[in-house]
Amino acid sequence: MNSSARRRLTAAALTVVAVTAGATACSSGGGGTSSKAADSGTYTIWDPYPQFDKSSAWAKLLDGCGTEAGVKIKRTAFDTSDLTNKALLAAQQDNSADVLIVDNPVVSTLAEAGVLTTTDDNKLDTSKADPNLLAAGQAGGKTYGTPIGANTLALYYNKAVLKKAGVQISSIKDWKSLTAALEKVKAAGKKGITFSAIGTEEGSFQFLPWYWGSGAQLTALDSPQAVSALSLWKNWLSKGYAPNSVLNNTQTTSWQEFASGDYAFAENGTWQLANADKAGFDYGVLPIPAAAGGNAAAPTGGEFVTIPVQGDTSRYTTSHKLVSCLSNSQNLLETDTTLSYVAPTSEAQDKQVAANAKLKPWVDAVKAAKGRTSDDLGTKYPKISEQMWKAVQSALSGSASPKDALGSAQSAVK
Repeated sequence: MNSSARRRLTAAALTVVAVTAGATACSSGGGGTSSKAADSGTYTIWDPYPQFDKSSAWAKLLDGCGTEAGVKIKRTAFDTSDLTNKALLAAQQDNSADVLIVDNPVVSTLAEAGVLTTTDDNKLDTSKADPNLLAAGQAGGKTYGTPIGANTLALYYNKAVLKKAGVQISSIKDWKSLTAALEKVKAAGKKGITFSAIGTEEGSFQFLPWYWGSGAQLTALDSPQAVSALSLWKNWLSKGYAPNSVLNNTQTTSWQEFASGDYAFAENGTWQLANADKAGFDYGVLPIPAAAGGNAAAPTGGEFVTIPVQGDTSRYTTSHKLVSCLSNSQNLLETDTTLSYVAPTSEAQDKQVAANAKLKPWVDAVKAAKGRTSDDLGTKYPKISEQMWKAVQSALSGSASPKDALGSAQSAVK
């Protein structure tokens, strides 16, 4: 690593911001630190999946890719935010993992810090990845890895509740028709919609489909379109279509409300599919509608496989082999089934839907999804997101109007 890269790294390490989406795929857990083995026949991989032990399909896949590349794999799993800090520290010491798998919003932080090689440097083939998913790992016109899978948000719905209210799911095409459905549900004595508006990244994550669905851009938090999105949520609370508990709901507690069987809709993610099957009632999944119709862009969760900068550049050839193995079509299919992810390539997505038709609305949602750091926002996103969730909290709690709350947010970002 050259001296200028080290200076960039040191500055970034002092101000690192780890952006996570809470329950958007990665379980919390511990993992011991792991330094790169001196033995050139051993390659280190760090990932954010502490829920998977040595006997898991994921760990066996890593070992299999190592065998294919002719090396042994030393794997260490970290909690998502801990992994970011460990990656920055290791890079300072020129002791980075050979392969690093990180939450997609973290890619821009590590890239700006000089931790990651670009695909121009490492020659990774990303041509099969869906462009909207790949964009989450791009900054300054360069790409810093390849997506291993994605998840996103959609609307789960309770078929019995909608039937009782006389609502046909096919009638819900935009915000107006969704709100009309919520009105009918309430009139029928049931509850409308639950979501997470908590004052953390989870709240921003859940607000983004409505924000983007209005046509708003993250560079203008106080635009009329942005105000319309926050006004939609505020109106739902005011009319009793959504509960006041959304102010404190995480995505987990929001799901628990829906699982009670009283709600018509819940905004939640792919990671709840197993719980949905256990809920005890018939459910469906609907991509979140945009204001004027069509599917809104929801934020992508999921990880990127990256190759960190190494002092010993001779290691890149084998690292390339490992990443290529992890991201080939067959391995993507197996990995994304294990992680409850939608695959990042159309080829693997088609195979997923063929194997499980319930994934079709999720594939549609992922195809419309957008990276939180896309539009070249990079490390600007965390500050924007913080002001966004503060504005949502202010408006929904009644301490400020949607317009005033977002005006204050935009001023704070500037």
